This record gives sequence, structure tokens and C-alpha cells, in this order.
Amino acid sequence: MLHIEHLNLVVKDIDAVLTFYQAAMPHWRVRTEGTGEWYGVPRRWLHFGDDYQYLALADDGDGDNRDLAGHQPGLAHFAFVTDDIDGIIERLDKAGFKPSSMGAENRYRRNIYFLDPAGFEVEFVQYLSDDPIQRNSDL
Repeated sequence: MLHIEHLNLVVKDIDAVLTFYQAAMPHWRVRTEGTGEWYGVPRRWLHFGDDYQYLALADDGDGDNRDLAGHQPGLAHFAFVTDDIDGIIERLDKAGFKPSSMGAENRYRRNIYFLDPAGFEVEFVQYLSDDPIQRNSDL
């Protein structure tokens, strides 16, 4: 078996980014945090997640995230699977975050996209079938 343990995101403002992810995933927690240096630049870092997966956040970001409407190489988006997409949408709305785009209509899944405060596009998807063929279908 193989699964993603963590994503390491460099951001400008950890607290703003943490607000977004805490609203989306209230069952996660700050697992550990500290300060250090990355190639001569001081940084604050933290791990936000559960016992098995997490987001590693570091605050020494300099410059802007890639233009998602452009064609530059880099991260386009990442996705989390949920069994309560409406709950995520409601919590993010209450925290002041609006969807960046809606997912395509599909009878076997619902999905929605948000931009976090660092400019990373995050997809949330709820599957409406346990059949992998249906889940991956364009219907």
C-alpha cells in the first residue's frame, strides 16, 4: 500500500493558512511546531494533521504562488476526499472563504475548489459510489 503522508507547503502567513485548514478539517490539530532556518532564512514551521497524514507549513515564502490560469510548471491543485462536502463548504463559508470554482456535474461524485490564503487550490471531493469505475467516470 502507498499513500501520501504529508504535503509540505511554503507560505507567507502560516496563521492565515492555518485558519483555512482548521475550518475545513476541524478534526485535525497542530501536531508539532517550531522555528529553524532554511538556507540562511529564519522560518517558523508547523505540522497540521492527524496521526497519519498532515500538512507541513513553513512561513518563509517569498513571492507569489504560480498563476493558476497560466501554464507555468508547478502544483495545479491537491484534493481531499470527504464524506461530508456540505459540512466543509459550510465551515469554510462561515470562516469567510468562498469557492474558487465548482466541480463538473457528475452523478458519482461532488467536488468543489477553494483557494487557500497562500494561493494553493484545494479540491474537496465526496464520492457517491464505492465502485472505482463509477468514481472515475466522467458521467
